[in-house]
Amino acid sequence: MPDVGDTVTASLTVDPYDATTVATLAVTAPNGTVSSPSTGTADNGRTWTAALTYTVAGLWKLSWAVTGTGASVQHEVVSVAPAPPTMADVRSYATTTQLANVLHKAPPLDAVELLERATRLLDSDFLKAAVYDVDDVGMPTDPVVQAAFAEAVCRQVEFWGEAGVETDVSGPLQGVSIGNVQLQFGAGENRSGPDYYAPGLIRALESIPAEKLRWGVSTGGFAW
Repeated sequence: MPDVGDTVTASLTVDPYDATTVATLAVTAPNGTVSSPSTGTADNGRTWTAALTYTVAGLWKLSWAVTGTGASVQHEVVSVAPAPPTMADVRSYATTTQLANVLHKAPPLDAVELLERATRLLDSDFLKAAVYDVDDVGMPTDPVVQAAFAEAVCRQVEFWGEAGVETDVSGPLQGVSIGNVQLQFGAGENRSGPDYYAPGLIRALESIPAEKLRWGVSTGGFAW
């Protein structure tokens, strides 16, 4: 699968072919824009090639039209992946270095995406009711809170490595208390089911002194 920024050579083999054979290429980008890169042949019309660069992620359609001998129309859909993100591209409470230190081994290749996902989970499911000092972009400024949040998301990524990344990460956790806060998510009438949150994430939040992380009223999945 190509990535954004890759320059590739598209090719088409025509059979039968002769001196009348001509192949052209129309490239449709994911946003619907159509371009027509130059085509050429090095074997008298049997094989046609065109150079193109994938500029955005998504599905690209390559449409070859052959006239003359071997006349035909052929289509190919190419799935283009986004360039792998770096830590500068995402919002995360921890770096891949911190994750490696927590795991005591090399982090997974998708560590950046997992840390971003764990950070979103922490924000949406745990910190809606939290009050703590932040900078202009909403990141914690207190070193103790920073360290605890980093530990929390790293432990969640560690948990996913053991239990698998769940499709629904707002799962049926129940009965967890952090300070004067009780988290009471449900999974049906009997509130039974697997936990989707790492125990280490809970412990990391519990370790933050009350004067550095305060809890207010939330309209989310919190019970008071």
